Amino acid sequence: MRILVINGPNLNLLGTREPEIYGAKTLETIMQELCIEATTLGCKVETYQSNHEGDLIDQIQRARAGSFAGIIINPGGYTHTSIALRDAISGVGLATVEVHLSNIHAREEFRHNSYIAPVAIGQIAGFGPYGYTMALSALKKYLDSRDGK
Repeated sequence: MRILVINGPNLNLLGTREPEIYGAKTLETIMQELCIEATTLGCKVETYQSNHEGDLIDQIQRARAGSFAGIIINPGGYTHTSIALRDAISGVGLATVEVHLSNIHAREEFRHNSYIAPVAIGQIAGFGPYGYTMALSALKKYLDSRDGK
């Protein structure tokens, strides 16, 4: 089972960008740890990060064409602004879990709205890097149960 993990704008700055909110781990470290966790769950993850909305949409569309079973996405700031990302996720029809390092519902009012949540099977927010592990585990269980395993 292959899962695509997509990270949006500014997540490449993790480790140095507002560590009091996002933590001290780099995105590279978080993704390496997730790849190890994926192996223990019997699946494989491929990771991608971009600061560009169109690149993220291309990756979402590639997920369906590339026979990925599902998507984990941290859309960053596009969570609150991108109808195009929402439409891409809806359009490919792959089970998707939305992840946020911080609790977006406990932050500024503009962060409370997610265009992604209505087309995702779930949202995990506020658990720091562990949220990715939670998302992977939840997505794997969802896909297994859907597939009758």
